[in-house]
Amino acid sequence: MRRQRNVKIVATLGPASNDYDTIRALHEAGADVFRLNMSHGSHEEIAERHRIIRKIEEDLDSPIAILADLQGPKLRVGVFANDAEELEEGAKFRMDLDETPGDVARVQLPHPEIFQALEPGASLLVNDGKIRLKVESCGDDFADCVVVTGGTISNRKGVNVPDVVLPLAALSEKDRADLEFVCALGVDWLALSFVQRAKDVFEAKGLADGRAAVVAKIEKPAAVENIDEILDACDGIMVARGDLGVELPVSAVPPIQKRLVRKCRNAAKPVIVATQMLESMIESPMPTRAEVSDVATAIYEGTDAIMLSAESAAGQYPIEAVQTMDKVAKEVEADPTYRDIIAASRSAKGSTVADGIVAAAREIAEKTDIKAIACFTQSGTTALLTARERPAVPILAMTPMRDTARRLALSWGCNCIETHAVERFKGAVVGAVRAARAGGFASEGDQIVVTAGVPFNVSGTTNILRIAPCDERQIYATDPE
Repeated sequence: MRRQRNVKIVATLGPASNDYDTIRALHEAGADVFRLNMSHGSHEEIAERHRIIRKIEEDLDSPIAILADLQGPKLRVGVFANDAEELEEGAKFRMDLDETPGDVARVQLPHPEIFQALEPGASLLVNDGKIRLKVESCGDDFADCVVVTGGTISNRKGVNVPDVVLPLAALSEKDRADLEFVCALGVDWLALSFVQRAKDVFEAKGLADGRAAVVAKIEKPAAVENIDEILDACDGIMVARGDLGVELPVSAVPPIQKRLVRKCRNAAKPVIVATQMLESMIESPMPTRAEVSDVATAIYEGTDAIMLSAESAAGQYPIEAVQTMDKVAKEVEADPTYRDIIAASRSAKGSTVADGIVAAAREIAEKTDIKAIACFTQSGTTALLTARERPAVPILAMTPMRDTARRLALSWGCNCIETHAVERFKGAVVGAVRAARAGGFASEGDQIVVTAGVPFNVSGTTNILRIAPCDERQIYATDPE
C-alpha cells in the first residue's frame, strides 16, 4: 500500500482498536506499524491481535510491521494503611523494606537493589515525578529522605530513580516470558524498556536469537549518557519522552530528541518519537495546535516514525488520530523547507562500496529526472543505507525475505515489496521496473535507479547501480545478462 509520505506511523492497539474492521481501517488510514503493549492484555488477546494483523496483511498484500513493547521492571511503593497520605514540603519521609502498611512518615519500597545503589543527595521521584524526595541518608534496607516537592502519595505508585544506574536487568521474568511468546508468534520488532547500558540490549538480542529486531527505549538518563554504545548494540531506538520528562528536566527533552534522531539517522537505524503526540485526541476529534506542531517538529527533524499510544489504543477517535498524523506528515513533507532541513542535516558516513552506491543513487535522483530508487536487499541493510540518505524520490525496498519487508515497514521512505529471488541483474532490473509501474511510482518513458549486489541473494554485497528505463523492451535490448 503506497503512502504519499516518507515518515512512518506506529499505532498502539488496545480496547479501542481490537477487531478486524478497526485495525484494517487504521492501516488504510495510514498506520504502517502496529504496537502490541505487553503491559496490557493477556497472551490470548495479544495472539488474537497478531492474527488479525497478519490476516489484514494477507488481504491487502501489504507488509505490516508488528512491534511488541515489553513492560520492563516496574518500581513501585507498597501500600498505605489509609490508602493515601499527604506529604508536606520539608517533611521527613522514609522508604524501607518493612511490609507494614505505610503512613505519613514512611512506606515500603520492595526493591532492595534500589537501596544498594542509592547515595545521599540522590532523588526519588514518585507518581510520575509529582512528588520529589531527596535522600539524606541510606543503607541496605532504608532511605531517609526530605520532601522537596509534596503532594498526595497513594498505594503502589511508581518510583523513578534518575540519578543512579540501578543494578536491575532490563528484562523481568514477565518480560522473558513475553519475549519468548511474541517471538514464537512472529513479531518483527521488540521494544526494550528500562535500558541503561548496551548489555541490556545484548541480553534481549540473545534471547530473541534473530527472530525479531530490537528497539531500545531511551527513557532514562543513563541511556542518554550511554547512547553511543546502546546505538551500536540495538537495531533502532525509541525516544520515550514520557519517562525522560520525569527523570530529566522537561526542558532537556527537546534537544535530546533532536540529538537522538540525528544519531540514529547517521547510524542508518530507525528511530521512533513517542509519547503524548496527540494526547488530546483521546477524548477530542481535533488535536491542539501545539500537538500538531510537536508532530511536525519530529518530522522536520527527520525521524523515521511517529507513534500513537493511548490515542489509538484506548481513545475515542483512533482512526481520526492516524488520519491527523498522516495529514500533518504530508503537509510537512510538501514544504520546501523540509527538503532544505533534511539536506542540511545529512552527514557523510561510512566508507564502504554500499555507502558510495546509495549516496550516488540519491545524488543522481536529485540532479536528474529519476522517479524512484529501487534497491534489492536481503537483510535490509541497503534499504536502511538508502533511507539514511533521505532521497527526494520514493524508495522501493525489493526483497525476497518476508521478514525483511516487514521490518523495513518501520524505516523512513521504504515502500516494501516482497519479490522473487533473482539470479541475474537483468531480472532484477525488470522486476524493479514492473514494481515501479505497478505501484504508480513511474510510467513508461520514465527512469528509475536500481541498486543491487552481485552475487545475488548474499547480504552485504551491494555493488551495482543502474539507471533503467521503465520500458522492458529497452532493457532486454540493451542490458547484458
